[in-house]
Amino acid sequence: MPTSPVFATDADESDPVYAYKPSLVGGPFEFRLTADALEWRKDGRVGRVLYDRIRRIRLSFRPATAQNHRFLAEVWPESGSRLKIASASWRSMMEQERLDAAYKAFVTELNRRVGAAGGTPLLQTGSPVLLYWPGFLMSAGALLALAALIVRALQMQAWSGAAFIAAVLALFLWQTVNFFRRNRPGVYRADAIPEQVMPRA
Repeated sequence: MPTSPVFATDADESDPVYAYKPSLVGGPFEFRLTADALEWRKDGRVGRVLYDRIRRIRLSFRPATAQNHRFLAEVWPESGSRLKIASASWRSMMEQERLDAAYKAFVTELNRRVGAAGGTPLLQTGSPVLLYWPGFLMSAGALLALAALIVRALQMQAWSGAAFIAAVLALFLWQTVNFFRRNRPGVYRADAIPEQVMPRA
C-alpha cells in the first residue's frame, strides 16, 4: 500500500489503491480493491470486507475545516465498523489537499465491484432524512432572519450595516444552496452515481 495520499494501480497486483490522511495525527487511511474484497489499513490495524458483504454505502458532500469542497463515501460492512473514504487529505494545520480525481476513480470502481458482486446493498446519497429536513428548515429561518435585518438596517438608513449583512447573506445563501442541493436524500444504482455527490475530475 502507498504511504502517502494517492490513487494508483498496484504494479504487482493490479489492485486499485487509495489513501488519505483523515487528521494531522496518525498515518493515512489506506484502501485497496482486490478481486473479491475491499481491504483497508490504518495505524497498524487492518481489515477486509467482501464486496457482497457490504450492506450500505452513502455518498455525500461534506465540507470541512480548511476544505469547503469535500466529498465522503461511507461504507457499512455486515459486521464491523463503518469505513470513511474522503476526497480531501490533511497536509498541514491550515491546509487540506483535494484528491478529487483519485477519489472519484476509486469510489466509482468500488461501486462497480459492489454492484457486480451480486449483493443487495442499500446505496444512498446525501444526508439522512432526519437530519436533512430539520437542517433545511433551520437554514431557511436563518436566511429569513438575515433578510429581515437588512430591511431593518435600510429603514434606519444604516447603509454600511445593510451592505455588510447583505454580503453575509449572499455568502451564506451560496453555501447553503450548494450544500442542500448536493445532499438531498436519495438512492442510486452502482452503475449510475449522481453527479452532485461526486467531485468533478
